Amino acid sequence: MDLHILVGALGLATGFVSGLLGIGGGIVMAPLLLYVPPLLGAPAFSMKVVAGLTIVQGLTACIAGALSHRRFHFVSGRLTAWMGTTIFGAALIGGAGADFLPNRWLLVIFALLALTAAVLIFIPTARDSETPAIESISFSRTRAVVAAGSVGILGGLVGQGGSFILIPLMTSFMQVPTRIAIGSNLAIISLSSLAAFLGKALTGQILWNLALPIVLSVVPAAYLGGRVSRRVPVKGLRLLLAACIAGAALKIGISAFTG
Repeated sequence: MDLHILVGALGLATGFVSGLLGIGGGIVMAPLLLYVPPLLGAPAFSMKVVAGLTIVQGLTACIAGALSHRRFHFVSGRLTAWMGTTIFGAALIGGAGADFLPNRWLLVIFALLALTAAVLIFIPTARDSETPAIESISFSRTRAVVAAGSVGILGGLVGQGGSFILIPLMTSFMQVPTRIAIGSNLAIISLSSLAAFLGKALTGQILWNLALPIVLSVVPAAYLGGRVSRRVPVKGLRLLLAACIAGAALKIGISAFTG
């Protein structure tokens, strides 16, 4: 199979998941890029190449997915501003301090946090509904900063985005309706993804010939995922999110003991 077609196909799959569940998709895209090409007889990608292509996928999916959810008024500008700027700064701090702490134990903590998040997603949100009114959304700014700051610092320390943890924190800790948490999370993570993208692009860490099919496939897939998400009941979205988060926790936990 042509490598460009294969990478584009992976972009379709991960882009749809991003739009559907409101996550960046990097936690899904990275292992697919690492393991699928060799299984199909294509050359294996190095981790550096995978990281570069994954950030392209994540940024593109977040922007396209956020625009799709915004059409249904599920993206809060205030929530995005408070949590987006916080996680951006916190991730910078975490990334800078990564050399001072043992990575394996940090990965274990991160995996446990993800498992906790998979449980938190089932905590009922008092104001949850199938059609939440964005103009009536209220939230604690303190809790928003604490949630985004905690995920940003720990994620920066272990090199993980952590967007899959933010949604359960928004729904349980901040009591934000599920649909608005999903839509706003995409906008929030696009800010931190942009910083990572610029860093890798300016230092030549992105294979642009393979990044193009990812962009071309992710944009329509994320847009479609956002529209499908609108039709999936909130309970179904919570169940899918829990499964995705638990899978991410398992993957991170395995890497902690095998990496």
